Amino acid sequence: MSPIRTTKHTVYDLKYHFVWIPKYRKRLLKGEVKEFTEAVFRRIAQEYGWEIEELAIEDDHVHMFLHVPPKYAPAKVAQIMKSISAREIFGSSGSRVVNKFSIGEASRLR
Repeated sequence: MSPIRTTKHTVYDLKYHFVWIPKYRKRLLKGEVKEFTEAVFRRIAQEYGWEIEELAIEDDHVHMFLHVPPKYAPAKVAQIMKSISAREIFGSSGSRVVNKFSIGEASRLR
C-alpha cells in the first residue's frame, strides 16, 4: 500500500504512536490476555478503517503505531481504543481471563 493516502479533499500520511500502561503497571498482558488484547485492538482498528502498522504488547504496556485518517484527532483515537478495549477486556467476555491473572498478581504483592 502507498504511504500517501487520499480522500476527496485531502492527501495525507498521518501516523500516531500510542503507549498504554495498565494501572500500577501490573504485568497483566501475557498469555491469553495478550492474545485477547491484540485481537481486540485489531478488530477496533478494522472497524474504524485504521491500519495498525506495528503492535507490540509487553507484559506491562502496549505500543501501537497507527495510520489514521485526518478526520480523527489523536485524543479521539485514544478515547475510542481505550474505551472499547477496556470494556471488552475487563467486561463479561474477557473478565474471566483477566481476573485469573490480576488476582494472582495481587496475592503475590502482599
